[in-house]
Amino acid sequence: MRRLLTTLAILLVVLVAGMSALVLLVNPNDFRAYMVKQVEKNNGYRLALEGDMRWHVWPRLSIISGRMSLTAPGADAPVVSAENMRLDVKLWPLLSHQLAVKQVMLKGAVVRLTPDSEARLQPDAPVAPAGNAPVTESTSWKLDIDKVQVADSLLIWQRDADQINVRDINLLLEQGPQRQVKVNLSSRVNRNQRDLTFSLDADVDMQNYPQHMGAKVSQFTYKLDGADVPVGGIAGQGSLVATYQQNNQQVSIEQLNVSANNNVLTGSVQARLGFIPHYDLDLKSDSLNLDQLFGWQAKSADTSSSASSSKPLVAAAPVIASQETDVGRDLQGLRDFTAKLALTATNLVYRGISVNQFNVLADNQQGKLSVSRLSGQALKGEFSFPGTLDVTGKRLLIAVEPTINHVDLGPVLQAAELPLVLTGQFSMTGQLSGEGFGVESFSRRWNGDAKLSMANAQLHGINIQQLIQQAVTRSTSDVTAAERLERYTEVSRLQTQLALNKGLLKVSELNADSALISLKGNGSLNLPGQQADMNLAVRVIQGWNGQDKLVKTLQNTDIPLRIYGPWASLKYQLDVEQLLRKELQQRAKSALNEWAERNKDKRNGQDLKKLLDKL
Repeated sequence: MRRLLTTLAILLVVLVAGMSALVLLVNPNDFRAYMVKQVEKNNGYRLALEGDMRWHVWPRLSIISGRMSLTAPGADAPVVSAENMRLDVKLWPLLSHQLAVKQVMLKGAVVRLTPDSEARLQPDAPVAPAGNAPVTESTSWKLDIDKVQVADSLLIWQRDADQINVRDINLLLEQGPQRQVKVNLSSRVNRNQRDLTFSLDADVDMQNYPQHMGAKVSQFTYKLDGADVPVGGIAGQGSLVATYQQNNQQVSIEQLNVSANNNVLTGSVQARLGFIPHYDLDLKSDSLNLDQLFGWQAKSADTSSSASSSKPLVAAAPVIASQETDVGRDLQGLRDFTAKLALTATNLVYRGISVNQFNVLADNQQGKLSVSRLSGQALKGEFSFPGTLDVTGKRLLIAVEPTINHVDLGPVLQAAELPLVLTGQFSMTGQLSGEGFGVESFSRRWNGDAKLSMANAQLHGINIQQLIQQAVTRSTSDVTAAERLERYTEVSRLQTQLALNKGLLKVSELNADSALISLKGNGSLNLPGQQADMNLAVRVIQGWNGQDKLVKTLQNTDIPLRIYGPWASLKYQLDVEQLLRKELQQRAKSALNEWAERNKDKRNGQDLKKLLDKL
């Protein structure tokens, strides 16, 4: 045992002595010119190493350099710069004057992908002759790198005037046999007051690079916080398999699986890069809750008590004092590419409404978006909203041709944060167009026509039958009416024509009926002011008791009724006394006519007949 320990100690001493001798005999600055020459020979980039290069023995044999930079041919700024660089080298190749680099580490590096760092052809640069025969040079040194590590670094990426800073980059590239590279990356992006942190693990196939490259991202995690993002952020993870073909600049993403706040999307993406990129997206989801992504929540019924204690669900973005356009930055991005989207979701939740079999087919042509299909089943019915969207100008222009069948209206009004004035199952067909997106824009800057029908409709806040019956019973004691306490008017069927013109909704050819009541009329609704002005002719069919002849007259008489005022507190105008006076006059005239007819041979009868004819 003692001999073994002695032998190991001798070997350790020899190894330490050999390494010390090697460090003393080999000057790392001898590698400087070789590395600069090899980099420029292989890709034309200029490598600059400032200061002396020195050995670092523990915990691994390394060469430490001072400030370094890597500059593209003709560029004004370096692509990569760092305060220092560490090269972990293999020991045994140094004995035969070979430089085998196991790892390159840059800490605090700055990577610039900007116009200043791009390669430029110099005006006096020589033109290469025809042919591409390689020029080979013999050298006693060989350069090989197994691993590249970048820590606590910054990427500056600029496209036109838009600049993105990718901070806190920690990257590890580890090369295996046949140019198989393992990638570990984590970083943080801050832009437009939003912060995105992410990390990924991937295996990259570089065997046929640059003609072909493949990657399998086994794990990708992220979290997005900041302005216009739900409080708590949007977080998730994903995986995919991607390939790139240089000859046609084709990127293919298959086996895509990405989650966002418990929402999962699967599918594939095909991209053809170039001056105008083109994308084909085929995405599917079993459950997609947009309220979790957008931070929407229905307003509480008791807003006064909860307004002070409730927290905002979405972090507010800064207010812009003036804008010349209502096309936001996100929509302006549609101008930069063409794309086709196919999206299906078994269940989708939007503003509290659950939609089944949601389906979208859309085609974008540089800002002109055509939606050939936007359909689904919701609220006991179904809907379809094909249309177009144009963001090529200063204003967002939208045109839709909605088709809605038997959908519950109440939840739709709640989702749009409008008063529950009218509920029931509604159907509609129409053609609508306007500027801007959302309830506010629809209420002020849209136009179009529509045909609306409803089943089991209820007009809340006013009971038309009760209003008329109470007015009649106050004016005459010949009839009574059953007491009804409902605060709504109910009809089994309703049909009307609608015409929208920048906030003014004209209602024409209105017809509604039920077992108790029938009505017809027209009017208008002021959407921005939430005001109504409707002129109706109402016939109360049931609920009368009393004199048969008067009851029958009331059942066959259209009583004029005007409903007007704010939606939340509707007012009415009803003149029943005048109607009853006319009815009494008519009844009296009929009675006198009958008496005059019975006494037509007498003088009194003849005089009364002449008088009645003059009335």
